[in-house]
Amino acid sequence: MLDSLAIIIERPLDLSLRRVRLDAPAATDVVVEVAWSGVSTGTEKLIFTGEMPPFPGMGYPLVPGYEATGTIVEAGHAVRGRLGETVFVPGARCFGEMRALFGADSRHLVVPAERAVWVPAALGANATLLALAATARHAIRVAGGAPELIVGHGVLGRLIARLATLDGGAPVVWETRAARFAGARGYEVRAAADDPRRDYRTIIDASGDSAILDRLIGRLAPGGMIALAGFYAAPLGFAFPPAFMREARIAIAAQWQPEDLADVAALVAAGRLDLSGLVTHRVPAADAAEAYPAAFNDDSCLKLLIDWRDMT
Repeated sequence: MLDSLAIIIERPLDLSLRRVRLDAPAATDVVVEVAWSGVSTGTEKLIFTGEMPPFPGMGYPLVPGYEATGTIVEAGHAVRGRLGETVFVPGARCFGEMRALFGADSRHLVVPAERAVWVPAALGANATLLALAATARHAIRVAGGAPELIVGHGVLGRLIARLATLDGGAPVVWETRAARFAGARGYEVRAAADDPRRDYRTIIDASGDSAILDRLIGRLAPGGMIALAGFYAAPLGFAFPPAFMREARIAIAAQWQPEDLADVAALVAAGRLDLSGLVTHRVPAADAAEAYPAAFNDDSCLKLLIDWRDMT
C-alpha cells in the first residue's frame, strides 16, 4: 500500500501535515515525487478560511492544491518510457476516501500519465506556475483577444499581461496595493483613480472583487467585453441602465483547458513566456501551517511555494 505525506485542511483555519494512503497505480498511471507545490490565493484561500461556496468535491478534510512539479519515479507497464521525466501535475485524486480539491499538495501523487505534463528540468520551481499561466491564456481566449485593461497585479494578472504583450497588446493594469505596483514588463500599472480612460474594449478582471462590475462597466466602450477571471465568493451584480447603454458583454473564464496548458508549456519551452519574478516565498513543507496565512495576508507575497524535497 502506497502512502505519502500530504497537507490536509482538516476544517477551516486548521491545517496539518500527515500521512495519507494513495491509490494503487494502474498500468497507465505514473507516480510523481513532488519537489514543489504552489499555494493558490484564490480558491485555496477560500477553502482554508471556510468561505468557499458549494463546489464539486468540496468538504473537509481535504488535500488542497492544483499545481505541483516533480519527477516520475514509478510508471505502469504501459507508460514505462516516462520514468525519470520532470513533469507538471495539475492536481490528483489518488487519496482514497480523502477529498481532494484539487489534490496537489502531497509528496507523492498517482495520476494518469496524460495528466503529467513534461516540462524542462531547468524550469525548476517555476514549473508550478504553468496552471496559472494556462488560466491566464484561457481568460484571454474567453475575452476574445488581448485585453486593454487588466484588474489586479497579482500573479494571474501579471501572467495575463505578459501573454497579452506576446500577442501584441499593451495593456493597462489596475492595482490597489502599493506593494504590487512594481514588476511590470512592457505594460503600465496604475491606480484606477489615476486612469481617465472610459473606452476600454476588452477588460479582464483578475481581482476576485465581487463588487467590481459597476466600476468596470463605467469604463467600457460600447459593445465592450468584461471577462471575469477571478473566483468570487459573493454574488455579483450590476446596475442595468449603464450596461444597457453600452450593450456590455460579460463572460466568465472558468477552468483552463488542455489546449491552454499545451500553449503556455510550448511558450515557456521556447523561451517566449518568462515565468521569473513571480515566486516570492518558498517554505519547507514542515512549516506549511505557518506559511498558509502568510500566503493569503502578506501583500509582498505574490506566490508561495511548498518545498517537499526534504520530505520522505
